[in-house]
Amino acid sequence: MVTLVIDHDAKRAGSHPYQHGPAPGNTAPSPERVAMPPVTVNGVAIPRKAIAAEVQNFPAANPGASWRAATEALVIRELLLQEARRLEVPVEQQRDRDGRRETEEDALVRALLEREVTVPEADEATLRRFYDNNLRRFASAPLHEADHILIAARRDDAAGFAAARHKAAALATILAEDADRFAALAREHSACPSAGVGGNLGQIGPGETTPEFEAALAALPVGAVSGPVETRYGVHLIRLRRRIAGRQLPFAMVRDRIATYLDEHVRRQASAQYLALLAGRAEIRGIVLAGADSPLVQ
Repeated sequence: MVTLVIDHDAKRAGSHPYQHGPAPGNTAPSPERVAMPPVTVNGVAIPRKAIAAEVQNFPAANPGASWRAATEALVIRELLLQEARRLEVPVEQQRDRDGRRETEEDALVRALLEREVTVPEADEATLRRFYDNNLRRFASAPLHEADHILIAARRDDAAGFAAARHKAAALATILAEDADRFAALAREHSACPSAGVGGNLGQIGPGETTPEFEAALAALPVGAVSGPVETRYGVHLIRLRRRIAGRQLPFAMVRDRIATYLDEHVRRQASAQYLALLAGRAEIRGIVLAGADSPLVQ
């Protein structure tokens, strides 16, 4: 796998048992042969065999997108290798934390970028200004401490879901008269593993539950029990124990995080501009690289 890749954002999924999303589609690269013209960089061919091997590192919804991404990565790598050799950049292969030694080509690319791409370091005033202009990004999330009772049912089972609604409504009537029975009813009726602790879910942050569950939590007064709340898992009754407001994190706590973010952001921009410069004076046939404003290298 090459060390230079197209820069794609990815959102990491959380691990809370109530954070769920649709199953990801099949993004495995297709074995289907893609019709693309021969690709060369300053007369040096990028073999189809090399592109086919690289495709596995660029899963996409269709084979054409995977092929193009793999081709771009190999063109970028060839551009940088040619420039490193033209400048006679010295090679000093390094080892990673696991003791694996980088290849000579990886060392050439790394050394070239370290030598040619200048990244200014943000000073304290810049870091502070970024913090002041983005205060919302540096605040802890609000938390809810809650209990629930889950009457499990599937959306595609109309009769089962109707029965769950009926049972949840009956329990809601009992709790309206005696909310102190919540824990006992959770132990007796809830289909969630939390039933063993009276339905207690602990502290829940934004995005850790289904949207319907989260909306019901936000609307509940502290100490109140909700009416039936329907989600993809069935019908819930929710009791809000405590709401913990988010707090602003001090600059000193997030300073290093800001510095790392700005360094990576500027480095990507500078690398993309440098690559655009190389591409602009190279003869590339068979593919057109994205513009200089695109973060082509990571």
